[in-house]
Amino acid sequence: MIFNILTLFPEIFQGYLQASILKRAVEQGLITIVLTDIRDYAPGKHRNCDDYTYGGGAGMILKPGPLAGALDVLQTGGGRIVYLTPSGRSFNQEYAEELACESGITLICGRYEGIDQRIIDIYVTDEISIGDYVLSGGEVAAMVLIDCIARLVKGVIKQYSLEEESFNRGLLEYPQYTRPPEFKGRKVPDILLSGHHAEIARWRLEESLKKTMKYRPDVLDKLTFSPEIMKILAEIRNRGECDGQD
Repeated sequence: MIFNILTLFPEIFQGYLQASILKRAVEQGLITIVLTDIRDYAPGKHRNCDDYTYGGGAGMILKPGPLAGALDVLQTGGGRIVYLTPSGRSFNQEYAEELACESGITLICGRYEGIDQRIIDIYVTDEISIGDYVLSGGEVAAMVLIDCIARLVKGVIKQYSLEEESFNRGLLEYPQYTRPPEFKGRKVPDILLSGHHAEIARWRLEESLKKTMKYRPDVLDKLTFSPEIMKILAEIRNRGECDGQD
């Protein structure tokens, strides 16, 4: 899978892309990351890429010319073109799985007050937001997308690891523990040391449900559960644990 990144600050990505899982994925040829400096497509010795907005208002926006020049070169093979913006569609695991099916994605990192609307109208296929807040630019958001999507590319992460992660069945992940069995007076739950796999699986499911009920009740409203899980949910509510109470 190819990630094309259009940015005014390609140096922001250097350390992040040269470490851990992403570095190995690139070395193994599972993903390719192409960094493009938008300034390379700006005319003049100053390579200016921003200008004032028509109609007035605070701040500057990226001009269409340099972005169009870069996109015309990069998109000869097609693919999704994503603009990272707080006003876009909310990014989630389901959306990541959809994008992971693409052979390539181009990510436009805005700066200042954004980009010229005509670039969005002509080129952009997806406007994506990673949250209801404002960042200085799209670079951090682009790294979030790359990390999340790359993990879903076959071979980047072992399949069984993906199956255990949060949202793999719509729920937040259960608590996890490692040695030592006691740390600062807090013990690992006895069930995890019991060796009873069926009981451990039920405990993990119950903890996932409790955590989702506490932190993301909106997620539960979108899911359809089996009668067994509905019974566990009822038990949790009857014990007064739906609000995260112990």
